[in-house]
Amino acid sequence: MVEVKWTPVIIGLVIAVILGLIIDMVLPGWSIIAYLIATIYVGYTVGGGYANGAIHGALVGIVAGIIVGILAMVIGGAVAGLAGVGVGIVALIIAVIIEAIIGAIGGAIGALIKGEA
Repeated sequence: MVEVKWTPVIIGLVIAVILGLIIDMVLPGWSIIAYLIATIYVGYTVGGGYANGAIHGALVGIVAGIIVGILAMVIGGAVAGLAGVGVGIVALIIAVIIEAIIGAIGGAIGALIKGEA
């Protein structure tokens, strides 16, 4: 079982959310780059092999996906009412799945860059 190192996960989450907002303002729809950068950082920081990096990266992706999905539900509910909340729920599910996959890939890349086996 992998022991989760929470400090890099929290830092990666903050990086993902802040950088995601900045990138989305400049290049709408490209915020996935922020998640990739944040999870590469997390994978590099935790080290311990690519599996450990992938687990930590996926954790960052899942939590970030939940945050983004909740924001989509709140904003969608405010703009479009009940239909917006429905779209937000779908966005939550899709965001969690996609960002977990991207997080695992980024975390594995970060751990491989560090070079620990």
